[in-house]
Amino acid sequence: MHHKAKSWFFIISGLAVLAAASGVLALCTGSAGIPVEKIPGILTRGPGSSEYSILMQIRLPRILLGMAVGGALSLAGTLLQGMFRNPLVEPYTLGISGGASLGVCINILFKFHAVLGIISYPLFGFAGASLVIFLVYSLNRNSRHVRSNRMLLTGVMISYVASSLVMLLMALAHSDDLQNIVLWIMGSLDETNTALIRTACTGSLAGLVIAYLFCTDLNALALGDEEAATLGINTARSKKVLFITASFLTGLSVSVAGVIMFVGLIVPHFVRMVTGPDHRILLAASFLAGAAFLTLSDVIARTVIAPLELPVGVITGIIGGVLFIWALARNGRSGGEVVL
Repeated sequence: MHHKAKSWFFIISGLAVLAAASGVLALCTGSAGIPVEKIPGILTRGPGSSEYSILMQIRLPRILLGMAVGGALSLAGTLLQGMFRNPLVEPYTLGISGGASLGVCINILFKFHAVLGIISYPLFGFAGASLVIFLVYSLNRNSRHVRSNRMLLTGVMISYVASSLVMLLMALAHSDDLQNIVLWIMGSLDETNTALIRTACTGSLAGLVIAYLFCTDLNALALGDEEAATLGINTARSKKVLFITASFLTGLSVSVAGVIMFVGLIVPHFVRMVTGPDHRILLAASFLAGAAFLTLSDVIARTVIAPLELPVGVITGIIGGVLFIWALARNGRSGGEVVL
């Protein structure tokens, strides 16, 4: 037990250092290059210089949002993969992101944000994600054995329906609304509204706290529903709470940053290879790794074709897809399977 605790300490410490280093790199990188050794002096002098404005008003909010969204999406993927005992499950697979996307598109098209303000984006995103969760449960609650295959198939179909409805709304939208929807769908961390950033940071950390309240339940669910029940776990209650938590994290992330794919799939999968399946370490490790991954992806998105900027969702899709194909090929050559 002492050896395991020591190993977990080094893993968490290493990922925390990686997340901090990615934040420092993002702070220094951009069209206006600011060397890291000059940052303390700029911050000490305070407002009044263009460098201070760039750091505090543009780059720092972007870094905080990237870490919050990356951690939230990775955590949501970890929860869903643990519940279903399937490494290919993520918010997009179950249609949660599609529902959140539909909610935000409705908000843009019908201009509810003009009445409710900026908070309407996370509200509609969460409402769309919650609707998907309700449908998945409603369509499977009469099944005697609500297992992963049926729920996954339901989620995939709902995801297709939500995507089709989003395209329908895009076809009906005016040019300005259409441009906003297209740019939002591609995913971006270019958000400077402090209220949304504060909401994203608070929500992602709250999701992590809630997830840890059920870490032992997730470990028990990995043995199967029947085995978890014999250990005294209320599987129905645990799954409901975990589903709602994953829905909240996904809806919040999609509503403030758009559709950013593969973070909830690839990050938990690779972190699990390092930490093992124990959710006591896996949850925090996935959160930190997701924060670092999305922050570094945003650095690439801002610099690869500078001074132009790519949507961060494009970068995560390319990197995540290549890494996952590599992992599948590597496991195939070794005669193994993709393991949870």
